[in-house]
Amino acid sequence: MNIFQSIRIIPVAFVATIFTACGNDAQRQAEDLLREASERIEQGAFTEARAAIDSLRRTYPELVEVRRKALRLHQELELKRAQISLASTDSLLQIANREYEALQTKVEQDKAALRTTPEELTLLTKTRIWRDSLRTQFEVLGAKIRYIRQKQKE
Repeated sequence: MNIFQSIRIIPVAFVATIFTACGNDAQRQAEDLLREASERIEQGAFTEARAAIDSLRRTYPELVEVRRKALRLHQELELKRAQISLASTDSLLQIANREYEALQTKVEQDKAALRTTPEELTLLTKTRIWRDSLRTQFEVLGAKIRYIRQKQKE
């Protein structure tokens, strides 16, 4: 090997070393973001966890395996958020059902006695609308949870 061939090999080796080092650094930074997101989920800081996952996906599109892990973590995040929302919605739905049934009973009694007021009917209608919207939200969250669980199995 002559001196000119040696001179050509040095820059190629240098560039390869830099790319390898950058690749390892990017891998480590992406895994740090993944770890941070996981910790945030455990702490219940879902907004921060989502931000870390989104940052990872935007910044490191070439790291396919880390992005797959981030996708699974994102599914776990969305599942937990939906389960918390479902529990809250269920509690509100039970309250709305009780209030609606009590109001409906009172309105029916007042109708029979011919003393129903427009305000009473308006309140009954608003309570029914509130209850129905909570039912819809409950059904949507249930469907979302089933969908996420199905995707996690795949």
